[in-house]
Amino acid sequence: MKYYPATLSTLVSTLLISSSVFAQTISVSSPNKSITIAINDDNQPNYLVDFNGEQVIKPSKLGMLFNNAHGFADGFKISSVEKHSVNTSWQLPWGERKNVTDIHNEVVITFTANRTSNNHYKVRFRAFNDGIGFRYEVPKQKGLTDIEITNELTEFNLTSPKESTAWWIPARGWNRYEYTYNTSSIEEIDRAHTPFTFKLPSGTHLSIHEAALVDYAAMTLNQQRPGTLKADLTPWSDGILVKTKASFKSPWRTIQISKDAVGLLNSNLILNLNEPNKLGDVSWVEPGKYVGIWWGMHINENTWGSGDKHGATTSETLRYMDFAAEHGFSGVLVEGWNIGWDGDWFHNGDVFNFAKPYDDFDINKVSQYAKSKGVELIGHHETSGNVTNYRNQMSEAYALYQQHGVHQIKTGYVADGGNIKRIDENGIIKKEWHDGQFMVNEYLHSVTEAAKHKISINTHEPIKATGLRRTYPNWISREGARGQEFNAWGNPPNPPEHTAILPFTRLLAGPMDFTPGIFNMSFNGLGSDTNRPQTTLAKQLALYVVLYSPIQMAADLPRNYQANMAAFQFIKDVPTDWYESIAVAGEVGDFVAFARQERQGEDWYLGALTDEEARELTIKLDFLKPGKRYQAQIYRDGEKAEWVNNPYDIVIENKQVRKSDTIKLTLATSGGAAIRFKALD
Repeated sequence: MKYYPATLSTLVSTLLISSSVFAQTISVSSPNKSITIAINDDNQPNYLVDFNGEQVIKPSKLGMLFNNAHGFADGFKISSVEKHSVNTSWQLPWGERKNVTDIHNEVVITFTANRTSNNHYKVRFRAFNDGIGFRYEVPKQKGLTDIEITNELTEFNLTSPKESTAWWIPARGWNRYEYTYNTSSIEEIDRAHTPFTFKLPSGTHLSIHEAALVDYAAMTLNQQRPGTLKADLTPWSDGILVKTKASFKSPWRTIQISKDAVGLLNSNLILNLNEPNKLGDVSWVEPGKYVGIWWGMHINENTWGSGDKHGATTSETLRYMDFAAEHGFSGVLVEGWNIGWDGDWFHNGDVFNFAKPYDDFDINKVSQYAKSKGVELIGHHETSGNVTNYRNQMSEAYALYQQHGVHQIKTGYVADGGNIKRIDENGIIKKEWHDGQFMVNEYLHSVTEAAKHKISINTHEPIKATGLRRTYPNWISREGARGQEFNAWGNPPNPPEHTAILPFTRLLAGPMDFTPGIFNMSFNGLGSDTNRPQTTLAKQLALYVVLYSPIQMAADLPRNYQANMAAFQFIKDVPTDWYESIAVAGEVGDFVAFARQERQGEDWYLGALTDEEARELTIKLDFLKPGKRYQAQIYRDGEKAEWVNNPYDIVIENKQVRKSDTIKLTLATSGGAAIRFKALD
């Protein structure tokens, strides 16, 4: 580890600057000099960003406004500057790679106004080789005690908005994050969620997001005028954006930058801007693969609620546990076991009881059977957006699961738009957004409470990922985008390009529990106009490598795997915890290919997929270890494969390869390829 503190004058300068009437500019560059941030105090504090000599962010405003207090806007001047450089590395207890390098240059700028109260704040900028981050730091001072932020003035003033291409989903609508992605010019955007990814005419790719979202409202982007995207924080039900006290720090505003699309996928920026693990020993957080009583409800073979078609029965759970034990899966998810699922559960979160099972589910028998089989019961808590009801039962519910050997819980917050239900201290019902400050804190509360019981949380209908898995490693995965279930009943289902967009957008934020692995694509019939996965079988296998999560589900019914054990072998083999991950090819929305090395061995895996266009990819195998031979176990689209009427044509073959080789992959329409490189030496 190398850290250069402010006492080393060769690398660090602290400048005390007089309150001059002249504008001043301070700059900081990335260690490789490709990125430069210039900060200016002309009229109102602002910043700009250059990448390889191209201005990618034009001068953009900084600051914020408060309720009943003077804001941080115009009239502020640079009064002091501190510079630091960091060169270190750290390890993820689980993840897409084990070792993470953190190399950046930092400048901390104090802005001061000529007034007697609430007259100063800091902005900390960090320049990495893969992008930038900056955050506000507001110290205690006269005039600021209880703070209500009414406007964050942060801008991202983009170049060439008409000529640039953006991939985005709308914010503050009826849904959370579960939309298909729009591909448009930047000019066509209204309000968008982050990560917000776009490509400049020069080919430079950028993605705007945030890191370390704690006790603050989530940032969306609102286009003020063409190319000027302003931070638009999700409000409380009373309209206030953030309620806090001095001193406070905002989340990091982040911009990942690369000369091409693939470079975005190999970025560690979001993780590096989060604090280290706060939980201590987290050896109890275990990646793995699971099966579950889940898909049957989505395709109407079972119901969540009680009755003749109830899915979460004791007998059905034991059957799934037999299947999991036979094929090496670590857990069985069971949804619908507890009281509350009968009737219109989507709108009736008040009735969920998280410790009382239905009569046909014996949790004692199930947990004992799981232990005898060497698998674990994976818990499930659906709140239907009634978070007060959940919080009131949380301690008892987590203790019950701990008693029965449950180490992972999938939580659900199904509620549209700003319909999260809370009851305030006066007993009044309030409706909040999934990504407002209240829910940001509520989601994290569930994670920290679960940690007390050595339980990991997989959040569905979550707040977006911002790298907090580094700080709280038991936040093991989350949803936060349109997942597999939309292929059962979505209108429309996910289009072929969807999983070729997700790695460059949603997954830049962190792992996603997409639930891949559907083998029966014809439960509603084939063709292009039915609700079903719009992929080939080989593409379903590729998803296990392309869409990263430390927990992966084999989402289909056991009988569909038993009918195709040859293809199922890849799902059985593929790990979920990696020593290294390298994106080797890709263009946003068109195709993508990832290579990943297993954490506990020498084998590598590769996943590649395409959109609705068939294409050929030639992949260099230079990620393999020199001097070793590998058996490439290839699962690829057959010659007649195409997603509309022939998704099942798959070829499984072996060939011997080395680091110096290349491999040509022929991908069908909405097709894919999955390869295990088994080390032979």
